[in-house]
Amino acid sequence: MSFLWTSDDMIAAMDGRPVGEMPEGISGISIDSRTVRTGEVFFAIKGDRFDGHDFCTKAVANGAALLVVSEGKLPAMGRLRTPMIVVNDVLEALGRLGQAARARSRARIIAVTGSSGKTTTKEMLRTALETSGAVHASDKSFNNHWGVPLTLARMPESTQYGIFEIGMNHPGEIRPLVKMVRPHIAIITIIAPAHIGHFSSIEEIARAKAEIFEGVVTGGTALLNRDDERFALLEDLARQAGVDHVLGFGEHPRSAFQLREYTPTRDGGQLAISLSDDAMELKLGVGGRHMAQNALAVLGAAKLTGADVGKAAIALATLRAGTGRGETHTVASNDGGTITLIDESYNANPASVAATLASLGQASLPEGGRRIAILGDMRELGERSAAYHAELVEPIKAAKVDEVFTVGDEIVALQDALPDDIKGHHCADVDALIALARQKLRDGDVVLVKGSNGVGLSRLVTTMRGSAAKE
Repeated sequence: MSFLWTSDDMIAAMDGRPVGEMPEGISGISIDSRTVRTGEVFFAIKGDRFDGHDFCTKAVANGAALLVVSEGKLPAMGRLRTPMIVVNDVLEALGRLGQAARARSRARIIAVTGSSGKTTTKEMLRTALETSGAVHASDKSFNNHWGVPLTLARMPESTQYGIFEIGMNHPGEIRPLVKMVRPHIAIITIIAPAHIGHFSSIEEIARAKAEIFEGVVTGGTALLNRDDERFALLEDLARQAGVDHVLGFGEHPRSAFQLREYTPTRDGGQLAISLSDDAMELKLGVGGRHMAQNALAVLGAAKLTGADVGKAAIALATLRAGTGRGETHTVASNDGGTITLIDESYNANPASVAATLASLGQASLPEGGRRIAILGDMRELGERSAAYHAELVEPIKAAKVDEVFTVGDEIVALQDALPDDIKGHHCADVDALIALARQKLRDGDVVLVKGSNGVGLSRLVTTMRGSAAKE
């Protein structure tokens, strides 16, 4: 049988102490007692709200073959007869195992960060690179202090392409994670005022994102958005960090990976691009110029890793947006017709809202249809929150939006800024918004739903889809 890890290798990597009769190895790693599978190891991590040690019995009942527990909690494990590896700190042990996984790997490693588009770019990379070899990437947005080491530790030795998303809310969070990952290629999608409530300026956000350069291996590459206003700053920071190669992607004529033409289509987009000296055309299975930018980074990374770029480009036509990240649905309207619903409810910051509004502006409308923007608060924007919300009026006008529905306390500033020729409706909560949408939306409307996850706009999407989905 092929194991993800042998017990001996785990014990050595984590400097752990075995208790009980060890299995020969384990088939997977879990930190959730509800989803652990037979033959996996369960790491009893202590989090902010829960302590994994309290769920060891459930993990064993669900099939865990081995437990990793802390020395201080061992007395409480007295009744369990399942073999254990005892360590001083379980999360630190997971990190050491992740570092061991990276050390034994011969994969080409790509790390992705940015203010928006991280998860989408990671999924594009997965889709594109699977055509050339075995890919390992997290299934979800496992991009923090436990998600990154967990994804690393789960990486099979046979992996050929490893893809890691790295996020942050504060300065100093990316640095220790990227030093575990040690990427050959570091991608920064875009710099925008996401989480700016924790920062003094957008430049400070750029500097925090630039921590990703500190882990790039010798001979590695920084792949940066050439259209980003902070490109020059990021390029300089990459050089200071010792990155050997800095390349740009985007529409800028000096981009190594350039978008020459973008045409929106009903089910995505048509792109004309150049990768260094190679010109090509391709279809993209998700819509939006910002998605085309991400695709450029992906194909640039594919070229840099030596993957088959032609196959990667073909694969991108099959890509579909994730839940809350641009999925398009056809739902029924109260007047007996249908509405096109673009679900961007997972998250929002000024740059991502502007990008999705631009996509809404390019959407084709059936006769009698309207462009409707349903927007919720953009969270964690600090003292300039009102200004950032009000400034959305410009991309709204550029997209020729007919009506704007809003929900939340902070986005009231946008309603106050709307010109007289754009109808505005504000709701105090999502329940009121759902009622308003049912009343106002009609056949032919194209509706964008976008807001920070905590606003709860996903509930509006679920309600509209559940009432009469026609997909």
